[in-house]
Amino acid sequence: METQSAITPEFVTAYRELILSTMAAEMKTTIKVIGGIPEAGKSYKPDPKSRNAHELAWHIVSDDVAFLNKIADMKIEMTPPLPAPATIAEILKYYQENLPKAIKRVRDMTPEQLLTPVPFFGVMSLPVFQYLIMVNNHSAHHRGQLSTYLRPMRSKVPSIYGGSADEPFQG
Repeated sequence: METQSAITPEFVTAYRELILSTMAAEMKTTIKVIGGIPEAGKSYKPDPKSRNAHELAWHIVSDDVAFLNKIADMKIEMTPPLPAPATIAEILKYYQENLPKAIKRVRDMTPEQLLTPVPFFGVMSLPVFQYLIMVNNHSAHHRGQLSTYLRPMRSKVPSIYGGSADEPFQG
């Protein structure tokens, strides 16, 4: 008896749209969290082993863009990180200018491209569409970290998935 794969071109197209539309929506929240970093406090870090707020904000932004571009290039390997912009405002500008372009590049991929197995840093090889959830999860994970930096920096924590003490839920 022959079984048919549930992973069809229609499935990967719908999956891609689900993840990319989620990332586009999450971008607004990420901008609020990064925008909460006071320029004077951007060197804050909660522990000597931690990245400081500026480094963590750049990690989120640069990795979101770079990882989506690597998916679109169908080549996921280590590349040197881009140097961080000097200010939080410049990080946000880079994000707002480059994330939509990277999202569009992935949206323009064909289902056949999305189904193509691509090595992931030499650790595994999956159809490239499966890495999209990693980009979204990586971003949400580090944004959560960064949100915990805001109050100790004397800033406000924005609403993320519901209200916060600083920005109550507006139902």
